[in-house]
Amino acid sequence: MELDVLHRAVAPEIVEFYGAFFIESCVYYCMEYMDAGSLDKLQAAGVPEDVLARIAASMVRGLKFLKDDLNIIHRDVKPTNVLVNRKGEIKLCDFGISGELDKSLAKTNIGCQSYMAPERIKGESQNNLGTYTVSSDVWSLGLSMIEMGLGKYPYPPETYSNVFAQLTAIVHGDPPELPEEKYSETAREWVTMCLRKDPEKRATYRELLEHPFLKKDKTSDVDMVAWVEKALAHKVAAALAASRAQMPQSV
Repeated sequence: MELDVLHRAVAPEIVEFYGAFFIESCVYYCMEYMDAGSLDKLQAAGVPEDVLARIAASMVRGLKFLKDDLNIIHRDVKPTNVLVNRKGEIKLCDFGISGELDKSLAKTNIGCQSYMAPERIKGESQNNLGTYTVSSDVWSLGLSMIEMGLGKYPYPPETYSNVFAQLTAIVHGDPPELPEEKYSETAREWVTMCLRKDPEKRATYRELLEHPFLKKDKTSDVDMVAWVEKALAHKVAAALAASRAQMPQSV
């Protein structure tokens, strides 16, 4: 399934697939090298609003392409599956659990639980015909934006007594928001449109692209290269600091 998807998924917002080969019983992929790594490794330095908008626009266009052109839902949208290169390009990857849509409704419940939409966690949909629709990816998109805005996952496991308490918070608690002291009302509204508890009330990809938050990005001059370099430098500095902290203190 994944090889078929990779062959067909040709778009600027999708990591390029060069081919695959077999050695014994293993399949090896040849993919575009994204030399800055994944978003989850770059967010700790902070993501300014203009950069967040550029990332969001790239992700939405990529997800919309999968849905409109390939009739595919990603099903595992999270910062780990969004890659960056030093040119500042943002691309989706990891279609290992992507699934073709059956009348826009996917039937199986696969994905990273931490980023699952409430209806996926509950294992039910509005009409009880399956587990989730494309709107579940929209929730995961919104949660990814929150994580990049906060610099950390918004439902940290260490704050809950167990995983069930964490999942209960996702299903029944208020959705997280971007910090108002750092982001505009326009940006906060955009994320809120992604994180509506009722999947039928969540924004579509078209609505997200037409929102002022992303429409402004079309004419914005965002220095993504500078942000990537800053984020990589912060990553190296943090790793060095952590290494020094673990060194035994001299007596």
